[in-house]
Parts: sequence; C-alpha cells; structure tokens
Amino acid sequence: MAGNSAPTAASVTVTAPARLHLGFLDPSGGLGRRFASIGLAIAELGTRISLRAAASAGIEGPEHARAARHLEIMQRHLRLSGAHAAKIEQTVPAHAGLGSGTQIALAVAAGIRRLHDLPPDLCGDAIRLGRGGRSGIGIGVFDRGGLILDAGRGRAATPPPIISRLRFPEQWRVVLVLDPSRSGVHGPEEGAALAMLAPFPEREAAHLCRLVLMQALPAVAEGDLASFGAAIRELQSRVGDYFAPIQGGGRFTSPDVAAALARLDEAGAYGIGQSSWGPTGFAFASSAAEASRLVALLRDDARLRALDIRACTGLNRGAQIDVHSALDSQSG
Repeated sequence: MAGNSAPTAASVTVTAPARLHLGFLDPSGGLGRRFASIGLAIAELGTRISLRAAASAGIEGPEHARAARHLEIMQRHLRLSGAHAAKIEQTVPAHAGLGSGTQIALAVAAGIRRLHDLPPDLCGDAIRLGRGGRSGIGIGVFDRGGLILDAGRGRAATPPPIISRLRFPEQWRVVLVLDPSRSGVHGPEEGAALAMLAPFPEREAAHLCRLVLMQALPAVAEGDLASFGAAIRELQSRVGDYFAPIQGGGRFTSPDVAAALARLDEAGAYGIGQSSWGPTGFAFASSAAEASRLVALLRDDARLRALDIRACTGLNRGAQIDVHSALDSQSG
C-alpha cells in the first residue's frame, strides 16, 4: 500500500479501448483451467475518464455510480487522503458484450495510480475491483491491445494469464452490429445461467483449442482473413450452440442482430459471431472499402433501422494515459 501520496499532476485522462470477446475455448475446464478466451481491442469505441484531486469528491457522467465504487476501493487500498473528482467523458454501451465494466474499473485504477505517481498493478487491481473472473481479454486489451488469447482461470485467485498477443492486421476491418434495445446476460444472472449448463464436452474443447492454435492465430500472423474468419465462425457456432439455452434458444441474443449477421454472411463477410453474451454482433472485412459496402447494405435495410451499425478497426496498443500539469489545466 502506498500511504498518503500527494498528487504529482493536476489531472490525468485515461482512454481505454472496447473489446470484442470472440469466444471461449473450454467453458468447463476439464484440465483445471476454465473458459480461456480469444478477443480483440477495438479503436473506435472506448472509455475515457479524467481524474483530479479536489476539495470535495464528485463524479460526473454516465456510469458514475460504478466508477465511484471503484474509486473508493482504490483510495482505501492505496491509503490516499483527500478527495478526488472524476469526469466520465465517454463509455462503451453497458452490458452489450464490449467489456465496458472492466475498462471503467481499470481506467479508474490506472488513473488514480498515475495521478499519484504510484506503480501500476493491473492484475491486482482487476481482482480488487471484481474483474477478470472468467476472461482476461479485457485486461489484455487494456494493457497492450491487439488480438489476445488468455489461458483460462486456474486455481489461483488471479486473472487468466495472457499467453498470446498478436498485432491485428491494419487493413482489416470489423463490422459491429449493436442493438440498443437489448442487454446481454451479466452480473449474478451470468453465474446462475452458467451453472445450469451441462459440462462442455472435452472433445469439443480439444477441437476449439486446435482451431485457435493451428488456424486462427497463424492466419492473423500471416494476414489470411479467410482462414481467420473460418476459424472464428466455427468457434462461434459451436460455443453459441452450447450457450443457446441461456440465450433464448439461439446462438444470438438479439433476433435483429441475428438477421443482420445473416445478411452479412450472404454478402461475403468473414467470421460472423456475437461478442460475449451479446447483443453485439460482429463480422470481419478485408478493407475499409469492403466494410463500408457491408455497413451500407445493412443500413439500407428498413427492417434493421433500429440497430447501430458501424465499421471499426482493431487497436494495436493498450490504454492511453495523458498527464496534465497545472499549466495545461489553465490553458484548457
């Protein structure tokens, strides 16, 4: 613990990426490591939080109650005296399958540490703030960005370790399909739903591990979108079928997103799937021009007007922390 360390900056701003969760490899963990995940940092969606010392505590912006709890825990853990104020300038849609909760928690923790010039403790803070219980993807993208593979949760009370990180090809694009009217499974409901499922077959887990190790990751390293997309599509279909009983009976939480993804599939997109519990769906495109074509195709469909459809890029760096001096604050 740090003790009563005085702030060394006027304020800090933390900008953290959203993440796609592309699928679990072994939800039951027959070898002692449960879940294991593959995921990707996204550039255009993210969380941005500014923190500063203040005469009185206060947090502005969306998700302020959640951020306030994290800030209180971190101040207590670091034994910081005095009050802090925060402004949440941007967030990822909550419970949409994009990792908003983890990024808010880690942004608050990293910001308060940097404000007081204290050493980072990414994994430790994740555990303190109740993150990283099943997947290490959110922690991995906060740390380094890119395409992340974690090894699953073992017996230790630590987040799943990151065992692979690859640069996502700069020219590839992600078509995101968000349904603002729905939320994915989250919180205590998530744990209860998982407990209802039958054990994931070991043969299936072995196949998915081989699929990711021998097809998905090499395809990213070699820039082979067709092979990567085929691997992600198969991973999604098998895991989606397993989770269907707790997703309303289908692979996708949102019927409208399912319809949009079917259109993308017909139009030649790669790697159709749902991020985490949804409702956000995704597909991959070979270029910005191809992604624009696919987005326009969906936006022209009157049946899909309620959806939020956009093209994004992968992000090959982690969260950004900007330190502002008193002079910066005066000039701003």
